[in-house]
Amino acid sequence: MRDFRKYDIWKLSHSLTLDVYQITSSFPQEERFGIVSQLRRSSSSVPTNISEGSGRQSEKEFGQFLNIALGSISETEYLLLLSKDLLYISSENFEQLSQKAKTIKSKIFKLKEKLN
Repeated sequence: MRDFRKYDIWKLSHSLTLDVYQITSSFPQEERFGIVSQLRRSSSSVPTNISEGSGRQSEKEFGQFLNIALGSISETEYLLLLSKDLLYISSENFEQLSQKAKTIKSKIFKLKEKLN
């Protein structure tokens, strides 16, 4: 059985999720059920799917959960861009969070390749 806490991508994605929760706490109140909710769900979906997939028996099943995590990190990237364009986050914060997301995406791809 795999321990999801040992995966760098889980650690990075958990860290990104914590960052997203912190930064979205300052978003406008009217976005609470919009971008805030969607950004929090998409970012937290990444470590959640890595965790769930690591508990599966086969490499193929784990790979399926990594595919879902890839979709979620792509969604997170877009929502961060939207947040920047709406001036909810600074360009500096966007760059930092976006770089984390790109690193996570790259590491997920590499792990998927190892599973095949």
